[in-house]
Amino acid sequence: MSKVMESKQQLVDQIATQLKESVSTVVVDYRGLTVAEMTELRKNLREAGVEFKVYKNTMTRRAAEKAELTELNEFLTGPNAVAFSNEDVIAPAKVLYNFAKEHEALEIKAGVIEGTFAPAEDVNAIASLPSKDGLVSMLLSVLQAPVRNFAYAVKAIGEEKENEEA
Repeated sequence: MSKVMESKQQLVDQIATQLKESVSTVVVDYRGLTVAEMTELRKNLREAGVEFKVYKNTMTRRAAEKAELTELNEFLTGPNAVAFSNEDVIAPAKVLYNFAKEHEALEIKAGVIEGTFAPAEDVNAIASLPSKDGLVSMLLSVLQAPVRNFAYAVKAIGEEKENEEA
């Protein structure tokens, strides 16, 4: 096998591994973004712990087939970039969604969330969810509410008893 074919096969294997191992992958069309905007997007994604790569569509298609994610293939046309996250499910979707709101040239095409294909609507829905810390704080406030209300009721009864005694 020639060196070129060998390097292409290694790249396909690498992309397939990233597709399998990442908890969240998002495919975007970046056509129309300036170099400065792409640099800003890459910086935002890097800060969120997301890897952002531009691959040839044929390589990505072969990797998607190897990773058994052939649903992605119909979205791999034109200039595409792929965002991978191995830690946070919401991070790539959220960063790309927020960036796309400010820059209309960026289009979210599809994604893979925890090994399952997700169309653009699902990726956008995930992006609109609060962060993990936000969800935890919401849960804690819901769990805390009955105890807090009970404390207010006990305090009110105590104050009422004091007023009756006086």
